[in-house]
Amino acid sequence: MNIQPLADRVLISPAKAEEKTIGGIIIPDTAKEKPLRGTVVAVGEGKADEKMILKAGDEVLYGKYSGTELEFDGVKYLIMRQSDVVAILK
Repeated sequence: MNIQPLADRVLISPAKAEEKTIGGIIIPDTAKEKPLRGTVVAVGEGKADEKMILKAGDEVLYGKYSGTELEFDGVKYLIMRQSDVVAILK
C-alpha cells in the first residue's frame, strides 16, 4: 500500500453496495445507498493525546457522511479520522 494515513486518520475500503431489484428492475448505482461498513486498510500512528486503537484488517462501521472519498490505482477508498468510526465488528 502506497498510502500512509497521518496522525489519527484511517484508510478504509468500503463494502460494496448491495444489488437490489424491485420487480425485476435493477436499481442504478446512483440510487443505491452508500455502505456504512468497510475494512481498515492502513492507519496513522495516532496523536499524543489519542492512541490509535484501530488496526489494518478491522471490520468497522462509520457514519453516513464520514470521510473523504479518494481513488488510488482504480480502487475507491475513504480516509477519515478514527473518531468518525463508530464500531468495530467482531
